[in-house]
Amino acid sequence: MPSYAFGPFVLVPERQALLRDQTAVRVGSRALEILAALVERPGEVVSKAELVARAWPSTFVEDSNLKVNVAALRRALGDSANDTRYIATVSGRGYRFVSPVHASRFGDIRPAERPEDTRRHNLPAATTRLLGRRDAVDAVQSALAKSRLLTIVGSGGIGKTKLALVVADQLTAAYAHGVWFVDLAMVSDAALVPTSIAAAIGLRVHSANIEAALVAFAADRELLLVLDNCEHLVEAVATCTQALLASAARVRILATSREPIRIAGEHVYRLPPLETPPNACGLTAAQALAFPAIDLFVERAASSRSGFALSDENAPIVAEICRRLDGLALAIELAVPRLDAFSTRELLDLLADQALVLSNMRCGDQRHQTLAATLDWSYGLLVEPERELLRRLSVFSGAFSLESACAIAVDNGRPRADCTRRVANLVAKSLVSTERGDLGTHYRLLDTTRRYARQKLDESGEHHHLRQRHAEHLLELAKRAEAEWKIRPTDQWLAEYGCKVDDIRSALNWAFVDNRSIAMGIALTVAAIPFWEHLSLMDECRARVEGAINASFAKYRSARDDMKLNLALGTTLLHTRGPLPEVRTAWNTALGCAEVLGDTEYTLRCLWGLCDYFTWTGEHRSALAIADRIRRLATDCRDVDACNNVDRQTGTALRYLGDFAGSRRHLERMISRYVPPVTRSDIARFQLDPRSAARGTLANVLWLQGHPDMAVTIAQRQLEEARAAHHALALCNAVVHTTCPIAMLTGDVAAAERMLVGIQAHVAEHAMTIWNAMSRSLRGEWLLQNGDASGLTILKAALDELLSVGFRMRCPFYMGVYAAGLGDHGDIDAGLAAIDEAIALAASTGEIWCVPELLRIKAGLSLDEGRTSADAEALYMQAIELAHRHGALSWELRAATSLAEHWLRSEKGESAAALLAPIFQRFGEGFTTRDLLRAHAVLDTGGDPSKRNTAVSGRAQRNGAAYPFS
Repeated sequence: MPSYAFGPFVLVPERQALLRDQTAVRVGSRALEILAALVERPGEVVSKAELVARAWPSTFVEDSNLKVNVAALRRALGDSANDTRYIATVSGRGYRFVSPVHASRFGDIRPAERPEDTRRHNLPAATTRLLGRRDAVDAVQSALAKSRLLTIVGSGGIGKTKLALVVADQLTAAYAHGVWFVDLAMVSDAALVPTSIAAAIGLRVHSANIEAALVAFAADRELLLVLDNCEHLVEAVATCTQALLASAARVRILATSREPIRIAGEHVYRLPPLETPPNACGLTAAQALAFPAIDLFVERAASSRSGFALSDENAPIVAEICRRLDGLALAIELAVPRLDAFSTRELLDLLADQALVLSNMRCGDQRHQTLAATLDWSYGLLVEPERELLRRLSVFSGAFSLESACAIAVDNGRPRADCTRRVANLVAKSLVSTERGDLGTHYRLLDTTRRYARQKLDESGEHHHLRQRHAEHLLELAKRAEAEWKIRPTDQWLAEYGCKVDDIRSALNWAFVDNRSIAMGIALTVAAIPFWEHLSLMDECRARVEGAINASFAKYRSARDDMKLNLALGTTLLHTRGPLPEVRTAWNTALGCAEVLGDTEYTLRCLWGLCDYFTWTGEHRSALAIADRIRRLATDCRDVDACNNVDRQTGTALRYLGDFAGSRRHLERMISRYVPPVTRSDIARFQLDPRSAARGTLANVLWLQGHPDMAVTIAQRQLEEARAAHHALALCNAVVHTTCPIAMLTGDVAAAERMLVGIQAHVAEHAMTIWNAMSRSLRGEWLLQNGDASGLTILKAALDELLSVGFRMRCPFYMGVYAAGLGDHGDIDAGLAAIDEAIALAASTGEIWCVPELLRIKAGLSLDEGRTSADAEALYMQAIELAHRHGALSWELRAATSLAEHWLRSEKGESAAALLAPIFQRFGEGFTTRDLLRAHAVLDTGGDPSKRNTAVSGRAQRNGAAYPFS
């Protein structure tokens, strides 16, 4: 056979081998064909067209492919401008081989011991790294060691070929007769499968039965075949591989396909998309890079666009881009080059038109030049009934069951068995993905596939009919879900129905746009309320309900619809916008409907809402009256749960009204009698989990009564229950009303900071404006406790926002915090005005639980203003006496400590000790909390004049770090 020697190299074209000093040089098969064309005509200009025809016969490629392979050749040969040179570019014409060439028979030149083994593989050189697939590489290698046929199966563009090449490259030394890559993408004739394999391994066959010759050649060889893109030739590949594996015991086959080959002994590895974050909100750059899809995006972006860097600012946007692209490697590769013209935010917006973004990549495989071309390829391989099913399944926006697939896709009178079989076929062909859970298998179309199939649905003329069918099916599911909520465990219900919310959104959008089906939209909105409630989608529920209550739709609504819609409107408005007058109106409207309909359950739920409304507006006597009304109605209808749970409402009202003993009695009775539902949560009926919410109020009462350690323990238990509930309101209630305030009351500012960071992100994610304002009040308090004057601005803005919507619960206390902060930072007059306003608000609403603390703060401000000691001491004594009367031992200790410190500064140490010691001694716990540490320090220094000045002067600095609001 002819061979060509130049420099230290020998080229043997027939064996596709390039040797340097008898060692094989790794270079791709295309590049070897180009080199052969050049060395056969040394010194002559070989045109680009000739080289392309030689390397890519019967295939259209762009000039860039030729340039890439010539560049690879030059690297392999060690070409350089200043030293050895073999290939010269002739501008505008082609290339010339410029080194002397000696042609001869291969046997006459440097014979190798095993010439047939010289070329160990034909794997194309990698142009980019494989990212995020370490586990996949290990899994494929492990499976291939156990199975002689392994097929990597996945959707188009997911990265099957690149994974197979990486695995194959790592195994080149493991096979004595080589690793051979067979690209079947451009093979359209099934009869050419054996020919393509033979050509790839360098076998020249002069026989009519190429498959038999191939089998005979491989029989005594140890090699690995990589068969790429088998899906369109799957039957021919199955026949050929079966013959090879039966006759060649040391041959292994690694295949890639969008569906399994389906022969005995095949091991299938389903390649999932690259992982993306489930939730991009608040994602940092460091967190984002842990996800392979984002890692791929960043690496390609860095090479495509100079200066691109992932930051905390753009990380959530990049994460959402990758999520929208389903983690498909090809889609990400196609999208990244658009960063040359657009920002990440603009690119995300452009993904609404994926055809614009995911196209125009210049690569050898025309199927991968646009994502649409990849999907066209897959769609074209389907038979028409499968295409029809794929189109119809595109109406689903999220996961769907086999039952739902049949309900949408099967026309009346047709057997469902056909649909079941075709769904299985689409799964096998990687056009439908599966999600297996405890409750069975669900199916899903990747977003890119769904968009493509929905376009095909539009073209088919079935779109409107299928969307109507889809909406009707979801209405049936929603009604069934509402009924099952009462009998199924919460986690099972959420697993079964929680995934339907995307389809509900889609169906509602379709029904209301252009008023296509208002009746359907109203019915579906009403039926969907439990979904939004249990998934904590408060603001979404509010917006949908407001749309359905539109006066122009009144004729489409029944009295029961109005009842449910207004109840939901009151609940969602309260928790997203605050206790606006519209909240009370909505609940009263719902209550009127419930009473007309004689629906006791909804009457109780409306009363529960009104009780919460009055609690938030600070009208605690009205809340107490509503609680009594609930108790009477629940007793009349023998609703034991409601009778027990109303003690929480009563206990909450009594807490704010200053009756701590009565509050504790009701709360502890409710907690002891509460029987949690066997299967479901009580959140929907009672707004929050009743027992958990009662624990929160009880924790606050226990702190007030002088049990700080018990308060912390119960608050922590409530927080754990709220986290376990996975409900947005439960977590807000636990952190904002209990755990964080108690952490600050006990002086644990580090724990308070951790909770504040989490809850502020949480309320922002759920668009809960009113809870956001409450959390900012806590943030302002935290800053002031740490001596940061910026807390004044934050706290004032939060209070103004709360008061503007009628929210007055706890506002007197936070106004006191603000007043003390003003005094601490030098604005005594403003502080006194603010504390008087706080005391007046407490008196007008009856929210007197914190009045002793407000009086203590006013006393401290009075001293700073220069008023007489007698005035300040009178306020301190009033605070102590009121706290004692209420049973608020913690307020009593604070006021007594502040007065004792004042007396120490006035050289009245004996009086200070006589006042403080009996109060301190009534505590049986909490001695490491801030208030008791401070009181202990005062008592410790009270009898020693030498310690007084230092201790008292340090404590007199009301910077909040030692003890706020002195």
